[in-house]
Amino acid sequence: MKASYAANPQQSLGRTYLERSSNSRSEFQRDRDRIIHSTAFRRLEYKTQVFVNHEGDLYRTRLTHSIEVSQIARSVARILQLDEDLTEAIALAHDLGHTPFGHAGQDALNTCMQSFGGFEHNLQSLRVVDHLEKKYADFDGLNLSFETREGILKHCSLKNAKQLGDVGLRFIKKQQPSLEAQLTNIADQIAYNHHDIDDGLRSGLISVEQLCEIELFSIQYQKVKQKYPKLEITRQIHEIIRRMIGSQIKDLVKTSQKNIANAGVKTIEEVRTSEALICSSEEIIKQNQQLKNFLRQNLYYHHKVYRMTRKAHQIIEALFDTFLEDNRLLPPEHQSYANTALQKEGKTGQARIIADYIAGMTDRYAINEHHKLFGYGEVF
Repeated sequence: MKASYAANPQQSLGRTYLERSSNSRSEFQRDRDRIIHSTAFRRLEYKTQVFVNHEGDLYRTRLTHSIEVSQIARSVARILQLDEDLTEAIALAHDLGHTPFGHAGQDALNTCMQSFGGFEHNLQSLRVVDHLEKKYADFDGLNLSFETREGILKHCSLKNAKQLGDVGLRFIKKQQPSLEAQLTNIADQIAYNHHDIDDGLRSGLISVEQLCEIELFSIQYQKVKQKYPKLEITRQIHEIIRRMIGSQIKDLVKTSQKNIANAGVKTIEEVRTSEALICSSEEIIKQNQQLKNFLRQNLYYHHKVYRMTRKAHQIIEALFDTFLEDNRLLPPEHQSYANTALQKEGKTGQARIIADYIAGMTDRYAINEHHKLFGYGEVF
């Protein structure tokens, strides 16, 4: 049973291209299924979360991260009586626009695109589902429902919002998206913070001793050590992280239920005109910030990761500059797109097509393209 303020697939604000409804699936189920079968979703398997894909088989990728976000978000959606299918669809699609090499790739591509409107992965995710996927006979993109598309677009500048039509309107009006979208955004943060701890410990770049200085970790560490004093280290770490995630979810549910009750919202329209209602308590937000700061300084800026980040920048920048200088080096299909864009929109249009091509690459494809063009030997 769903709450009255949950998104209702029968009352969806619709798709860009009118389609006949399905007799067996809701509109949000159809969105989820289209996302799972998309090319961009499959590519997430070979895109970095923190570590470059080939560095180890057990590290998170964008695909495993998206699945973990989906699990957390859908579990909470059920408790809060929200639409689970919409929540899952947003979670599975939220990283479709990510570049190879994680945030390093995004930063590099944004630098390259500064003269052409910049690059932001949330906008790129929307661009993927609206335009770049080419599977259907009647339209480009996946033709997803409005509710899924607004959930994918977590952040947006006013300048960009004015160019996005209906899905950008809430940023202009300073309104909120559905509770399902708000929830997925928080689930994303919970997933990457805690699973980056796991990958960081697995890699040996951070230690349990260091993490014991972090309140969120230390609380659960003491509980696990007290209850299981002889537990082997790998199980100990899993138990600690499992409990950390569980405590975050419990706090998120309790705080959100309180916010929803206090706001007195009854419909999704009232949700949109309220303050953000899905959130953690102030205490947990503060503790999470401490964890984020720790991960930034000790994992993301660790010299081994930072070296990889620098190399990723060099690869992205070299590919972009070379393709922009001579688009005949692009594969024939993308070369055709680039030439058409150049004729219609000038250099800016051409640059956007090149950014689309690079953003769609997996880590190893980008490395191979760089090697084919420059032949400098092993990059990583």
